[in-house]
Amino acid sequence: MLSRKGLIPEDYLPTRLAEGVLQPKLFKAKPGKARFVAKNGTCNVAHTNIREQGRFLLDVFTTLVDLKWLHTIIIFTMSFLCSWLLFGMIWWLIAFAHGDMDQRGDDFVPCVTGIHSFASAFLFSIEVQVTIGFGGRMITEECVSAIIVLIVQNIVGLVINAIMLGCIFMKTAQANRRAETLIFSKHAVISVRNNKLCFMIRIGDLRKSMIISATVRLQVVRRSTTNEGEVVPLDQIDIHIDNPVGTNGVFLVSPLIICHVIDKDSPLYELSACDLQHEDIEMIVVLEGVVETTGITTQARTSYVSEEILWGQRFVPTVSPEDGMYAVDYSKFGNTTKVPTPCCSAKKLDEAGGISQFKLNEGVTLRATVRRRRGSVVRRSRKEM
Repeated sequence: MLSRKGLIPEDYLPTRLAEGVLQPKLFKAKPGKARFVAKNGTCNVAHTNIREQGRFLLDVFTTLVDLKWLHTIIIFTMSFLCSWLLFGMIWWLIAFAHGDMDQRGDDFVPCVTGIHSFASAFLFSIEVQVTIGFGGRMITEECVSAIIVLIVQNIVGLVINAIMLGCIFMKTAQANRRAETLIFSKHAVISVRNNKLCFMIRIGDLRKSMIISATVRLQVVRRSTTNEGEVVPLDQIDIHIDNPVGTNGVFLVSPLIICHVIDKDSPLYELSACDLQHEDIEMIVVLEGVVETTGITTQARTSYVSEEILWGQRFVPTVSPEDGMYAVDYSKFGNTTKVPTPCCSAKKLDEAGGISQFKLNEGVTLRATVRRRRGSVVRRSRKEM
């Protein structure tokens, strides 16, 4: 079993709340630099000059679900209020045309009993549509038009109930709420793993309920130019994830380190530590899976620009055995430790014969240092002779 400590980690990235967390800025983004995907998972794409606005009305239900809560509540209230007013006016016209407003004898049979003004007609409209039935007002068999209006109002009321209540249910059960507890590390790291230069991030799930069939996808978004000279401003390239299972599926019970081996097929193959800081590149991470409790597919996203990729560091362990179970310490979720890593590109390493043939600083090794975003103690690396 797993026990979870420190459920408010110091260095982690909630997929929706990251922008509101006050964290010290260790890296300053380049001025004017746009991100394709924000740290909290929202896509920074503005759709402009859409001339065919009527296409959104062809799918009214999805449009209502995508609206903000304030707009949805306003439409929810106005849809019922307008229908009550409309049919209240119709009931008042029926009573006025039949003469129900006039004082008649005891033998006079009105279309609707108890309607003497527009206010009473409006109250009768509410009673009909929401089936309250106080008993003070009722329809009679005197007017066929009143019977037809009664049938139409009941059908219209059922349609409005089905659409609006379904919209409210879908908004409350949206899968992005589950993504609030799927977290990513604030920074990505590049270091040597199994004698290979690797790009790594850490993901985790704060809830005990699992994400079934969880998959992780990595993409690189950058500006590229084709052989014909065509400029692609947002070229999306899928990159492979090193997984022993052979697929992108993960068993997300405890925090996992997602690893991408930088080989000749990787977009990072020719980038060194210095080149990376000047490269206009963005790594997008997409975590998808099925929520165990609801069966709804959820997706969490984040991205890492070049300033958020730490070269020569790796993540510290967060899982340790404790009293017959495994304890997860989320206070260490984003902590990294400095490790000896060549600053050259993976291509240069392969040309030199691999990491085993490459000399790290000509025999000088670096003692591991722990990097914490909110720690007063930082152990600096020093040389050992």
